[in-house]
Amino acid sequence: MNWWCARAVGAAEKKLDESDLPKSYESVALIIGVTGIVGNSLAEILPLSDTPGGPWKVYGVARRPQPAWNSDHPIEYIQCDVSDESQTLSKLSPLTDITHIFWVTWANRPTESECCAVNGAMLRHVISAVVPNAPNLRHICLQTGHKHYMGPFETFGKVKPHEPPFTEDMPRLDAPNFYHTLEDILIDTAAAGLVTWSVHRPAVVFGFSPHSMMNLMGSLCVYAAICKYENTPLEFPGTKAAWNCYSVASDADLIAEQQIWAAVDPNAKNEAFNCSNGDVFKWKQLWRVLAEQFGVEYVEFDEREEEEGRRRSMVERMKGKEKVWEEIVRAEGLLPTKLEEVAMWWFVDVFLGGECMLDSMNKSKQHGFLGFRNTGTSLVSWIDKMKGYKIIP
Repeated sequence: MNWWCARAVGAAEKKLDESDLPKSYESVALIIGVTGIVGNSLAEILPLSDTPGGPWKVYGVARRPQPAWNSDHPIEYIQCDVSDESQTLSKLSPLTDITHIFWVTWANRPTESECCAVNGAMLRHVISAVVPNAPNLRHICLQTGHKHYMGPFETFGKVKPHEPPFTEDMPRLDAPNFYHTLEDILIDTAAAGLVTWSVHRPAVVFGFSPHSMMNLMGSLCVYAAICKYENTPLEFPGTKAAWNCYSVASDADLIAEQQIWAAVDPNAKNEAFNCSNGDVFKWKQLWRVLAEQFGVEYVEFDEREEEEGRRRSMVERMKGKEKVWEEIVRAEGLLPTKLEEVAMWWFVDVFLGGECMLDSMNKSKQHGFLGFRNTGTSLVSWIDKMKGYKIIP
């Protein structure tokens, strides 16, 4: 059994003791966005003694001070806003031992054109600071996602998406997309013969991070906790189509494992890969699991509500719930957070507001990555982790 499959069945799950850290390192990672969902998984997995390409030394970069739930990883944390060119140069150019960059961050702006500008500038700042000063830099992993096939949020319903299942050879849609901007910068950098690259396109991510703008799982858990506190049933906030159709998800640890594989395996160089769990599910199935995990009443989807135009968005449902969340945090002794930090209601509405989109993992498997996850098990494990860190009750 290879490492990727072993982790999928739990054989390699373990914590790293600081005393186990090696004296020298085979690889040195720079994680941009280390407090995000996948960044946090990379920070946990890379330092493990049996991680391919290791032993790994890890630098982790994020805009805010290191949070408590990220501080138990044996990484060198660097607080840096990579949208600031001079700050990025000052803090990252001295890191001359970097061998791999993992780009797992993004910045949101009101329009996609603005997203292209700010995210492109961020990547250019990091490349300009690191590439000339890290002679052993070998590979850059770039995380994007299914919007490559569906278009950015502002064009949903305006630009026809690709027909699923999505495959990596599908052409770019005719719409602005900051994913394209990042890919072009990456490929131009590699064209100079300095590094190899890989692009990773997960579906909706199941993982752990209160510092994420697209944390569907965290948002749904907060919603369930509020329903429990107010003694109301857990109603599905999405559409009939989202409730009934087949869907795919991407476990954050699995995404991290695929990126590590691509960073060290010659078969993965200069390629783009989808990254989903390898199974399918329906929200009507997972919704019952979510309700059980929080001890809240499960109810079937009310089709009449949608047919009669009475369906409420999650933004509407959760309007004015900030005080309720404060009460829950105080009553349950949770890590102090604001509702807007741990729940992104707009993203729940976007994701659960239409048809589900499937992808294919064939290319990834053909190139040698055989990792997988059971999505139902993934859901429960991330809920348990969020409860363990006192993010949710």
